[in-house]
Amino acid sequence: MKNRWLLPVLILISFVSCTPDKDELAVKELDSLFSTVWQKDQPGAVVLVLKKDSVVFEKAYGLATIRPNTPAQPGTFFCIASVSKQFSAVAIMQLAEEGKLSLDDPVSMYFPQFKADFFKQITLRHLLSHTSGIPDVRPRTDSLYVYHSTDVESYSYLDTLSFLNFQPGTHYEYMNPTFQLMYTIIEKASGIPFEEYMHTRIFLPAGMKESVYFEEGRTIPEMSHGYEWNKISGQWEECDYGETSFFATKADGGLYTSVREFVQWEKALRNNLFISPQMTREAHSPKIATDIPYTGYGYGWFIEERPGFTKRVYHTGDNGGYQIYAGRYPEKELLFLIFSTRNISRESTVEKAEQIMQQAEWL
Repeated sequence: MKNRWLLPVLILISFVSCTPDKDELAVKELDSLFSTVWQKDQPGAVVLVLKKDSVVFEKAYGLATIRPNTPAQPGTFFCIASVSKQFSAVAIMQLAEEGKLSLDDPVSMYFPQFKADFFKQITLRHLLSHTSGIPDVRPRTDSLYVYHSTDVESYSYLDTLSFLNFQPGTHYEYMNPTFQLMYTIIEKASGIPFEEYMHTRIFLPAGMKESVYFEEGRTIPEMSHGYEWNKISGQWEECDYGETSFFATKADGGLYTSVREFVQWEKALRNNLFISPQMTREAHSPKIATDIPYTGYGYGWFIEERPGFTKRVYHTGDNGGYQIYAGRYPEKELLFLIFSTRNISRESTVEKAEQIMQQAEWL
């Protein structure tokens, strides 16, 4: 009689021990989702989720390069395109807190060659938040200029620019050339070449030892390539430097890094390694509404404050075949990365992944 409950209890214990917990279920569901997006024999991606201090999801899908076929790996380096902007923005804010520049400095202070008087009204805050009013009218008839220009060459049209799209600070218009200006501003304010500054003051302190800006002929470790599908040839074709415009500029989009090194960046931001908590709050506060629902732009980041959902501080990156998503969810101490070598339905994929993470109580 005394053992009559033993078998049911053992069965219950066995059932409980075999039932996956929420974390395990989330990992399986995320893997199932991403496996439908990137196939083994096609351009691929690496996805990572950092929850507090632990990587709870990390997996590579598909190929980093075609011809030769090289599988993507967690250490693969991707061009993160416009996600690079936050690094330049942090460098500017770092210099501001060191007293080497002010976010209220006019652009004319750094570019006396710009002839128009309105550059005296445009401040660094306007550049950081895409509210400068500066139009993107870079000449696109010269293929050498389009495909190979540096930051300085790319923004050189501003020397003789004679009009603005709107009064500074009154509207939002996403603009790459305004972030290219930061290349020179960082150099002039610090007295250090841009790449040297970013390497010694940003990447190395963060632990991003191999992250590097693209430059023709430069060796990049475990480098991937971006790809686009050619409907005529029925093949994936390389689409990055030499095939897509303005790939060689750095301050607005030329950084190559891996998801593992980006995790180090996230930890450095959380630990206020570069800028103070007050400056971080300013950077992560919307300065202007964008055309994306519930979303504003701060200094180098989009900020989404959707009703019923945790605050999302994020950026996307698109250049050639590369498509990137880097989302921070500060209230949950969560980072979600998608580094892809091809175009995907990014917004839909992110939304589905967020739903899975909500169910697991990660978000």
